[in-house]
Amino acid sequence: MKESLGLQSQSPWNSPRGTEETHGSPFPGWYRDLNSFLRERFGFKVQKIPLDAGLSCPNRDGTIGSHGCIYCDSKGSGTGAAPRTISQQILDYISKPRKANVGGYLAYFQSFTNTYAPISKLEELYQEALSIPGILGLCIGTRPDCLGEDVMALLRDYASRGLMIWLEMGLQSAHDETLLRIRRGHDFSTFQKAAIRAERAGLLICVHLILGLPGETTEHMRETARRISSLPLHGLKLHGLYVVKGTEMERILEEGSYEPLTMEEYVDAAIDVLERIPPSWVVHRLTSDPDPRSLVSPSWMLDKGKVIHAIKARMLERRTWQGRLFPDSRGPG
Repeated sequence: MKESLGLQSQSPWNSPRGTEETHGSPFPGWYRDLNSFLRERFGFKVQKIPLDAGLSCPNRDGTIGSHGCIYCDSKGSGTGAAPRTISQQILDYISKPRKANVGGYLAYFQSFTNTYAPISKLEELYQEALSIPGILGLCIGTRPDCLGEDVMALLRDYASRGLMIWLEMGLQSAHDETLLRIRRGHDFSTFQKAAIRAERAGLLICVHLILGLPGETTEHMRETARRISSLPLHGLKLHGLYVVKGTEMERILEEGSYEPLTMEEYVDAAIDVLERIPPSWVVHRLTSDPDPRSLVSPSWMLDKGKVIHAIKARMLERRTWQGRLFPDSRGPG
């Protein structure tokens, strides 16, 4: 099945058509979006299916901490669909009508830490997803401090078979003082080491950043972008910090010691980051997608389409593009 869909043993990062041939020189408003990248690699539309494997997190079960990051709720930034099996979640998603024809899917293990379990359990979960026709690979949401050699070896094996394996690692900020403030439970050097190990294993690495964290300024966010741009990464996912019910951030907001970014501030911050990352990186997401039932603030994040449109329009106004301020990037042709 996988070979018939064009995967074979080809690296999912290297394409017969290089980035330069596909896009030419970058131009104002340009960024390398995930949908285009997947279509380049497979030749058809590919979608990610968000999954909840019912796993936990060392920052919640007492290993590192028991309360989690200050912004994280009981669903672990995921779907809350754990009572259903992985197969049920995938088949339910595929069975729903879609706006456009889809040629295949990536199984996205999203909720909590999806490398934090015995290797036998992880292999069972991953294999259950990969056994379903149309699943072309995995996206594994995790932490940089939860990547044992056994997990790396398993994912390396999948990648060596030609499956597309994205390791989506939460960093949020490259500033250790911020990571301590948000109760992240690891430092920036832990992420750096994990990224190098994952790249050597042949995995595609997507870093998650949160813009608007408590105590951070515009320069903090720009510096995070500069620091990660030298690492062997392949993708970026941007989130704006939003406050949900039942979290430490809700208490901080209520006491008046934190104010969320405005949409205009977020738009410029996101562009600041895009300008400083390599043009080869794939942008998996430009903004957050909060659940309206649990969102406290800011309400503007509920209109994802409006935020994305504002980012694109502002990039044109600033006459900028992904990688414009990254060393050795080429200007518009």
